[in-house]
Amino acid sequence: MWAVLKKEFKTYFLSPIGYVFIGLFLAMFSLLFYIITIYSGTVTYQAVFYNAVIYVLIFIIPLLTMRMFAEERKSGTEQLLMTSPRSIVGITLGKFIAATLVVVITELLTLIYLGILCYFKVPDMATVGVTMLGFLLLSMAYISLGMFISSLTENQIVAAIVTIAIFVVTWLLPNLSTSFLQFSLFEKFYPYVTGVFPITETINFVSLTIMFIVLTIIVLKRRKLVK
Repeated sequence: MWAVLKKEFKTYFLSPIGYVFIGLFLAMFSLLFYIITIYSGTVTYQAVFYNAVIYVLIFIIPLLTMRMFAEERKSGTEQLLMTSPRSIVGITLGKFIAATLVVVITELLTLIYLGILCYFKVPDMATVGVTMLGFLLLSMAYISLGMFISSLTENQIVAAIVTIAIFVVTWLLPNLSTSFLQFSLFEKFYPYVTGVFPITETINFVSLTIMFIVLTIIVLKRRKLVK
């Protein structure tokens, strides 16, 4: 697993993907930070993360996940992975953790904005901490779903489009009916923004993440048997 993790993590920064992801996120985060905090004169730093999920995260997470397995299949290197001494579980977890680390680095870089905010007025740090934890859990759930989609196709563009489509649909469904609220990861993120650590939502995020990781492992193991 560690060898795959190291390789995948390096790949993100030896190619433009990691830099584009971080750059796009921070660019939009900067704009949201200016509008919500500087322009409006508030210190609700968590509101920036709340809006970042809607306008940024669901559209750029596929940058990290679309190539995970789709590229391996298209380039033919998937067979090498399947026949290597590394386990399918180790390969899957290595790729997942590498993408998660990119998100962690990005989130840590946003602390620069928190420092700027603290210069004027110190916000509720407990709420900020809970919000950032919720953001990470949500990102992990999105990454696991995107990884699963990538394992089903050999076309990166298809993987990205399908992943974004699922994110957007689950985001918009609650607008059609409140009965769809349970399918919206965005709605599950909201309690974190209020500063409350929601046990139910945390369990949901972790469960979804584990479920899609397991589904990815099942897909890869079946493909290995076929080969």
